Amino acid sequence: MSTEYSLLLKQAEALLSIETDSIANAANLAALIFNNVARVNWAGFYFLQENELVLGPFSGQVACTRIAIDAGVCGTAFAKQETLVVDDVHQFEGHIACDIASRSEVVVPFISENLTGVLDIDSPDKNRFTEKNKQFYQQLVAIYLRACN
Repeated sequence: MSTEYSLLLKQAEALLSIETDSIANAANLAALIFNNVARVNWAGFYFLQENELVLGPFSGQVACTRIAIDAGVCGTAFAKQETLVVDDVHQFEGHIACDIASRSEVVVPFISENLTGVLDIDSPDKNRFTEKNKQFYQQLVAIYLRACN
């Protein structure tokens, strides 16, 4: 993992370790990603409520408020319980275009005792996210869940 990502993981750990509120931590983590990861135009959370994903804290342009399970990249990642990396969202069947500038996306689903949803990161660049990026975001979700549960 790059030095940049190692530092951001340490920052996330320190930032989230002093708070247990899931909304406050989601807001700070979204802001940390948005303001410190290059070529990202949206970073945020959707939480499961009554069988759909509902917008949570984020940084970036306005976003879709509700996403059906199995719809778009977020709903598909959640339904499969699998992190999805999409190189070109316009080629993803069923893509929901909340921000027309977004071209690639990584979505990390999570289910824990108290929290269920996805972390969603968008980029205006095609092919922006790699296997290392995927691992980094999965580690951030693990830090988030430890802090909030």
